[in-house]
Amino acid sequence: MTRQLPTIAEAKQQARRLRDDLAAQGTEVGHAQALEMVAHQLGFRDWNTCHAAIGNRPPDGFTPGGRVRGRYLGQGFEATVIGVEMPRPGWYRLELDLDEAVDVVTFDSFSNFRKRIRGTVGPSGVSRERTSDGAPHLELDI
Repeated sequence: MTRQLPTIAEAKQQARRLRDDLAAQGTEVGHAQALEMVAHQLGFRDWNTCHAAIGNRPPDGFTPGGRVRGRYLGQGFEATVIGVEMPRPGWYRLELDLDEAVDVVTFDSFSNFRKRIRGTVGPSGVSRERTSDGAPHLELDI
């Protein structure tokens, strides 16, 4: 039987609950100690090992064949992930095949439709690249 790992935020929340429960029973533990306990419960040697294992895991859908939705240049889309790589921890370079092509031109006089796009998003699913009005090029709903 395989057990799915929690996200880092979920593991930290679990450590907070553990601290609160132990405090209610009269045993005070620090947050670092509670994180170590959670790591042991998940089968890891220590919190650093647990954090690395959880942190190196891409979000749901960020695998080839996975499904994502979001906005590209302000236009909504749903897409299939064609390729993914992690250039640095927490950042993912994705190649997406959009279900429906989006027009990447805002002028009324002509259009340029794209069905396949590439972009790099950070931990919140938003790219650093911005349009001239400051909006992110790529935003994923994660």
